[in-house]
Amino acid sequence: MISHINGKLVEKTPTYVVIDCNGVGYKLNISLQTYTSITTENCKLLTHLAVKEDSHTLFGFFTEDERQLFRQLISVSGVGPSTARMILSTYTADEITHYIISADVSSIQNVKGIGGKTAQRIIIDLKDKVGKGKETSDLLFTQDNTIKDEALSALLALGFTKKMAEKKIEHVLKNNPQELSVEDLVRQSLG
Repeated sequence: MISHINGKLVEKTPTYVVIDCNGVGYKLNISLQTYTSITTENCKLLTHLAVKEDSHTLFGFFTEDERQLFRQLISVSGVGPSTARMILSTYTADEITHYIISADVSSIQNVKGIGGKTAQRIIIDLKDKVGKGKETSDLLFTQDNTIKDEALSALLALGFTKKMAEKKIEHVLKNNPQELSVEDLVRQSLG
């Protein structure tokens, strides 16, 4: 119904924005990924209108990949728009796609409000849908995942909890787009 909204950013919070478009202020619920991507006063967000019996809610997305993944997530039984937004706030669209393709239940379960059955249902329902055209990037993730697994084992051996070690590794990888060796990843995670 509403494909996108282009206008002046009036209000920006980590959970929603208000965009003034020709004198009408549209409130759009957003993910943290979209929040960090919005950097200018004039912005265009792609939208999805979620219709319930008692409400019509607009969701805004900075990229088409994020909107497409949101729509795929809400097609899964037991995953509503708020849960899909929580997933997109926790991980980037590429990370979620990777976790679905590689059937990484534990990573999906790390999202607040997602249990084991829901994580498995997301993987089963979306594995074929999100996997199209991702074969080459999946190979890159596999190599990266081996390095991550080895670094995780090293940090666990040093006495870190699994959750803390995973958090430190993800932080290092987000801040270093170039490929790191296991040793560099562990060293920077300790720093």
